[in-house]
Parts: sequence; C-alpha cells; structure tokens
Amino acid sequence: MEHIELFFKSIFIDNMIFATFLGMCSYLAVSKKVATAVGLGAAVIFVMAITVPLNWLLDQYILQEGALKWLGEEYAEYDLSFLSYIMFIATIATMVQLVEIIVEKFSPALYNSLGIFLPLIAVNCAILGGALFMQAREIPTLGLAFNYGISSGIGWFLAILAIAAIREKIRYSNVPAPLRGLGITFITTGLMAIGFMSFGGMLTGGDEEVTKEETASIEASVKIEEPTLNEDTIIVIDSVSVEELEIKEVE
Repeated sequence: MEHIELFFKSIFIDNMIFATFLGMCSYLAVSKKVATAVGLGAAVIFVMAITVPLNWLLDQYILQEGALKWLGEEYAEYDLSFLSYIMFIATIATMVQLVEIIVEKFSPALYNSLGIFLPLIAVNCAILGGALFMQAREIPTLGLAFNYGISSGIGWFLAILAIAAIREKIRYSNVPAPLRGLGITFITTGLMAIGFMSFGGMLTGGDEEVTKEETASIEASVKIEEPTLNEDTIIVIDSVSVEELEIKEVE
C-alpha cells in the first residue's frame, strides 16, 4: 500500500512540473513535437530511476551523520552531508553521459532532434530535485527510493507529453499575436497545474476514516465516570442543606 500511495502521489499530487515547476527549461524547449517530448521524457525516467536509488545509497551509507560507522566505530561521528550537492550532481552527470551514449548509438535521429538538451539533463533541476526531495522526506528503504525515482520521472514525462500534444494542436488555432509561442504555453501550463491540484484529495479518504476510528477509541478509553451517591454522601448533603436553612432563618 505504501508503494502504491507513493507512486500515485509522486505522479499526480507532487508532480515535478505542475507542483514544484522543476525542469521548466527542457519542458518548454523540447515540447514542440510529441516525438521529441517522448524521447526526452523516457530519458528523464531512465535517469531518475537510476540516480534516485544511487543517491539514496550514497546518503544512507556515506553522507549522513554516522553513516560511515560500517567502516568502524572511529568513523561513526563523521558527517559528510555538506557534500550532498556535489555527490548527487556527479551521479546524475554520469548517468546522463551513459544515456547520451546509448541514444546516440541506437537512435541517431532522436539524438539529433534532442540536440543540446540531452546533455543538459545533467543540470535538469527536476532530476536533482528528485534526489533532494528523497533526502528531505527521509524515504526509509531502497525500494521506495526506486519507486519514487520512477514515479517522479513518469510525472515529468506525462507533463511534457501533454503540453507537446497541446502545442501541436494549438499551432493551427487562432491564438492572439501577443500570446503566440511561450505566452500561450505558460497559460496552458498554469491551467494544467490547476487541474492537477484537484488530485490533492485523491489519497485523503482513508486518512479521514482512520482519524474517526482513532477519535472514537480515544473517547471510549477516556470515559468520565459519573459520581455515585451512597447513603453517607446523602446524609452529609442533607446536613449541609439543613445548616444553610438555619443560617438563612437567623439572618
């Protein structure tokens, strides 16, 4: 259940483009044709699926405070978290270079159409953002980190695929001259982001039920016992009331 929730949340709710607006440069530049957008989106999925788990391993066993204790107790106090950005970017650049070699070898047409934006994946803030969000959210296992990498890449892929399909159709529409090009693209992206915000309530139904159950259990466990009146208590109350009556009469 945790994997499914993380998968759909990363695609629809925490979408890299529509929720955090990361990777906008490639998103706007390579979204003129669907074929090119599909190629770049697939490359981003591949890079994120590899780099996020690798960066998770780096964070867990090298960068975090006390992560080096597997080398010995004398290294338990070392904290290399200040190297996170350098290590993450180095990992991403290595994987992007691998992707560039593969694409150039097996699909020269796609390699030529992507142009400079393929090596620029190395500085795509969506990919670095995936690694940093993984670290900030303290994802506990390697499997969840792999899941988060793939789902975040799929979310970015869906975003660039959708805007590419819209831009191909919009090309034949009567768009006002001041809004042609990036203007209408920004407006469309904003409207799509508003649409994706509606997915925010997709994973909250179960939480409300759990909250109601927890509230009911707490109320049941903290019941206030009503005071019971025994004969001695009644006699004391009666004596007090008699004394109050006598005081009133004296007054």
